[in-house]
Amino acid sequence: MTSARRVAAEAWAFRARVEQEAAERFDRLAATVAGFDPGSPVPPLMRRAADDERRHTELCAGLAGRLGHPVVLGEAEAPSVAPGSLDERQAALYEVVAACCITETESMSVLTTLLAGETDPDVRDVLHAISRDEVVHSRMGWAHLARESSAIQVAFLGPLIPVMLAGTIDPGLFGPAPGDEDPRGLLRLGVLPHVQKRDTFLGTLEQVVLPGLERFGVDPGPAREWLARQPARS
Repeated sequence: MTSARRVAAEAWAFRARVEQEAAERFDRLAATVAGFDPGSPVPPLMRRAADDERRHTELCAGLAGRLGHPVVLGEAEAPSVAPGSLDERQAALYEVVAACCITETESMSVLTTLLAGETDPDVRDVLHAISRDEVVHSRMGWAHLARESSAIQVAFLGPLIPVMLAGTIDPGLFGPAPGDEDPRGLLRLGVLPHVQKRDTFLGTLEQVVLPGLERFGVDPGPAREWLARQPARS
């Protein structure tokens, strides 16, 4: 197995598990949000998103298997990742911002970048299928933040954004690229090479995520301070 194929197979297997956890998280959040805001239009979108993520799980697992990394999916658990100091409504908002406004928005940028390049046909089919849903999931998060910003104080999120960002990225994102990396091979198999992944993350953060958060009253300062503390990029 080539280096690119091995890395891509592991990446798609990891994505399958992330999608499975996302399905459980959206189901749980749908019930939580409906409990404290019965008139919100977001819970039905979350339930639909959960179904989308289950389809994505199968797509990602299938592609990982075809690349040589069979995925055995057991029961998924997606407990709350919000700090324990938050109340139920704040914790739900924390999770929605982390999962949708940040993760799904960043995911859309990655998918768009990959689809702009040359990918294998079966990989492209999976990318297309996922991207159609991810854009809706991202908008769902921003819609919830907009609604909550008119109902409760959301400024508490500002100092917590760095924690969300740290949980979103690969630990080595700001380090050097692997010495044996095959950028062209990775792109063909639906994985961004190291430098392109980092640039896409930073570009989306600065151009979309942080301005969007600021528009709804979430201070982007702590996030920018967190970025400034990351290792210098070569």
